[in-house]
Amino acid sequence: MAVNKESFIQGFVPHHTHGSVDYTAIANGHVHQCLDVTHPPILTPDGGHIHYTEGYVVFEDGHTHSYKAYSSPAIPVGNGMHVHYYDFYTSVDDGHQHHVSGVDQPAPGTI
Repeated sequence: MAVNKESFIQGFVPHHTHGSVDYTAIANGHVHQCLDVTHPPILTPDGGHIHYTEGYVVFEDGHTHSYKAYSSPAIPVGNGMHVHYYDFYTSVDDGHQHHVSGVDQPAPGTI
């Protein structure tokens, strides 16, 4: 069975990832774009899953920042898809850090 963005998938889809495109909060007079793809799912004891991610925000104002974070558990959004909430801070570079929060792109599966 082929799985695509129109597929209705009940339950868990192994090895899926989520992408996101967001901006950091303003700090030191600027923002950075944050382009991300998560690692595959990490199963949780309650039968759900979360995702780990790490990377760098886009170079801006002469520097960049790194981040390492875990998502919330899956949030069903209908049509056999789910998302995850994220909320983290970047590393401190150039004397400041940035807050990043939001929801990633939907992926197949209801949990």
